Amino acid sequence: MQIYLPIAEMSVSVFLLLGLGAAVGFISGLFGIGGGFLMTPLLIFLGIPPAIAVASQMAQIVASSTTSGLAAFRRKALDIKLASLLTVGGLVGTGLGIWFFAAARAAGQLDIVIVVSYVTLFSVVGGLMLVESLKEFWSSRRGKVRSRRRAGEHPAYLGLPLRMRFHRSQLYASVIPLLGVAFFVGFAGAVLGIGGGFIMVPALLYLFRVPTSMVVGTSQFQILWASTAALLLHAIANQAVDAVLAFILIIGGVFGAQFGARASRHLRADMFRFLLALLILGVGLRFAIELVLRPTELFSIANGG
Repeated sequence: MQIYLPIAEMSVSVFLLLGLGAAVGFISGLFGIGGGFLMTPLLIFLGIPPAIAVASQMAQIVASSTTSGLAAFRRKALDIKLASLLTVGGLVGTGLGIWFFAAARAAGQLDIVIVVSYVTLFSVVGGLMLVESLKEFWSSRRGKVRSRRRAGEHPAYLGLPLRMRFHRSQLYASVIPLLGVAFFVGFAGAVLGIGGGFIMVPALLYLFRVPTSMVVGTSQFQILWASTAALLLHAIANQAVDAVLAFILIIGGVFGAQFGARASRHLRADMFRFLLALLILGVGLRFAIELVLRPTELFSIANGG
C-alpha cells in the first residue's frame, strides 16, 4: 500500500517504512544507539531527499530512545549523573549543528556534506572498533585477560581540570573531554540525522572505560534529549520534517526497540562490541559504494534539499 509523503513529495510503501522502522528500532534497543545512522541512509537510498530524511527520522530516534531509555532505567542500567552532563554538551552541539545544516542547505551543498561525512565517520569509527574487538578476541583465545583500569591509572585526557566522580560508571574524570565528545555527537546528530550513539557508545566503552552494562542506558538518555531538540529545531527553522513519514517510522521503531532492549540483556560484552563495529563499518562501506557508483545522484549540488 502506497502512502504519499507531502513534504518529500513522493509515494512510498507504508509496509516498507514500518518494517524499516521496526528493524532500526530493534537495533537501537539492542546496541543503545539512536538508529539514525541506519535509517537516514536507508531513506536516502529509497529516494527521499537527504534534508527530509535527516529531519524526519529524528522523530523515530526520539521514540526509540524513549522506549530503550525507560527500559534501561527500570533495570538500573543508567548513570543519571554522567548522562545529564553528556546531555548539556549534546544540546549545545545540536544547536550549532542545526545552524550549519541550514547554512549548507541554503548554499546547495547539503547532499555532499551528508554523504562524505557518513563515509568518513562510519569507516573510521567502525574500522577502529573492529580492530579493537579483534584484538580482544585474539587476547581471549590466547588466555590473556584485558587489564582493568586501576586506581590512579588513567589516560592523560581524563586527568584534565574540572574532574568529577561518577560512581555508577566507576569513572573519575575531567568533564572537559566528556563535554567535548557530547558536543561533537550533538553536532553530528543534527547535521546527519543520527542519534550519535554510534559515536557515543564506542567513546564511553573505549575512551572512558564505562562498564558495558551502563553504556546503553546512559547513551540513550543523552540521545533522547539531543534528538528531541534537533527535531524541534529542524521543524521550526528548516521546515524539513515530514510528519507522515515521521509518524510511520515512530510506530515501527517503538515496537522494534522493545524487543531490542530485551535482547541486549543476553548479549556478551565482547560480542556486543564486535557486532556494533561490523554494523557501523558496513553502513560506511555501503555509502562509499553508492558514492562511487552513482555520483550524479548523490552529489547533486544544484538543489540542496
